Amino acid sequence: MARKYFRHVPDFDYVSRLPNAKNGDYIRTKNLFKRARIRPDIFNNLFYYTRFQIRPGDRPDDVSQEVYDTPNYDWVVMLGNNIINPGNEWPLTQEAYDDYLMKKYGSEENINATNHYETIEVTDSLGKVLIPAGLTVPKNFTLDYYDYGLGSEATASQITVEVTNYQEEERLQDERRNIYVLKPFYLMLIEDDLDTIMPYKQGSTQYVSPSVVKGDDIRLYT
Repeated sequence: MARKYFRHVPDFDYVSRLPNAKNGDYIRTKNLFKRARIRPDIFNNLFYYTRFQIRPGDRPDDVSQEVYDTPNYDWVVMLGNNIINPGNEWPLTQEAYDDYLMKKYGSEENINATNHYETIEVTDSLGKVLIPAGLTVPKNFTLDYYDYGLGSEATASQITVEVTNYQEEERLQDERRNIYVLKPFYLMLIEDDLDTIMPYKQGSTQYVSPSVVKGDDIRLYT
């Protein structure tokens, strides 16, 4: 059965800061500094993944439900794409996206203003690519080159296109919408790895058990 992410995260006994707390009083909480990861041989190998396009409004748990038949593997979706903060790294809903654009640029005019200029693909008379499309350049960028097909010097001009702020933001959203999801067959392998990575190891003075460490009560030393 799929386990939610925080079922894997070990605990930390933290010195209580409550107003009526006494020396030796602790509060048990999840150790959020103990972060899971997918081991490099899997994380960096596309063989283990399938491309997936996030639909408007989908959350990580929605993707997990569609791919793994349970919402509880949302953490696998995020780990597989190195997403730490979904608020900043996950595609925005249309309403949130429109609000974001207006707050960032201030007006429709600014949203559609020029962000930068990029090259179109430039080839010589033999079809050899001299400049690929998509390079950021000045608006009036030109290229002087020798065309071996024509046997003469040549100049390529009018080889830039405008990219607006809106187009640039759309590119970023498209990058976020196109993710990779771990194939369901390998889920248990990831869970087994976390069962090895997340528990505490003996040896520290803070060690209590594989699932708990205890902080020092600094009030004893003040």
